[in-house]
Amino acid sequence: MEILGATLRIYVDDLDKAIPFYEGLAGGRALRFERGGVQVAAVGCFLLMSGPEAQLEVLRKVVATIAVTDVEETARVVRELGGEVIAGPVPTPAGRNLIARHPDGAVYEYADRRA
Repeated sequence: MEILGATLRIYVDDLDKAIPFYEGLAGGRALRFERGGVQVAAVGCFLLMSGPEAQLEVLRKVVATIAVTDVEETARVVRELGGEVIAGPVPTPAGRNLIARHPDGAVYEYADRRA
């Protein structure tokens, strides 16, 4: 399993207002999409999210998003090391992801860019 980087998850009240700041900070354009009623903008290493509080409450339990080469391999490694895959792998607009709970209780999203 190879970790390629991490994305910081940021919850905002007004996505349209927040995007220009993060585009300037990251030096790139936002990739926008919607997932499960939550509006999302990926800008560099930032993942901005805005939506209904009930949906955001669930998402806030995830510490960070970690980019990996292959989520299937990641699921195997997480389980071998005593972690638990609690959701996925499932397709996303950018590839696939899974949600895993580490033995210390921290919850992470792992994502790859495979079709």
